[in-house]
Amino acid sequence: MNDLNYPEVGASTDLHTPLPAGYHHLRHRALVGHGRAALDEAGAAVLEWRMHRAAGVRVTAEADRAAAGVAVHCAVGIGPLRAGAPCRVVWSTTDSGERDRHGFTYGTRRGHLAVGEETFMVEMAADGAVWFTVNAFSRPHRWYAHLAGPLLPLAQHHFAHRCAQTLTHLATPTTH
Repeated sequence: MNDLNYPEVGASTDLHTPLPAGYHHLRHRALVGHGRAALDEAGAAVLEWRMHRAAGVRVTAEADRAAAGVAVHCAVGIGPLRAGAPCRVVWSTTDSGERDRHGFTYGTRRGHLAVGEETFMVEMAADGAVWFTVNAFSRPHRWYAHLAGPLLPLAQHHFAHRCAQTLTHLATPTTH
């Protein structure tokens, strides 16, 4: 994992501790369903990249499921306006075998226009509510990313909302 471009690796994995200073912070939490079936479906969608893809991100990964060490390349946009984002999974519940939460953290690698990491987590509360959380810290790394000013944090916030909406749809059982 020596290709990551920031020193605070794993700092976003604990959803209850402060994020590192010197970065834009994002914490977004949304209710996406209720019960074990919703948790399992939402968790699979997060871990198998389906949430990202359904939210409009082109994902190329070394594995079909998020696990520590897996290299991921995400791309958003259209044609020549597509921005690539090389990342690496630094932590995953796939590795820990957890039952009531599913998710992963990926960090930026060299070549990314930002530095930082994002955690995507689905958890079931004691009352059966299934919550989706994005916990992230980042800052521009490339000169042209600095020119975007507040647009990058706004885009990241919009993406978190889009992921929650997408996950709510994916976690809802269909009726025929």
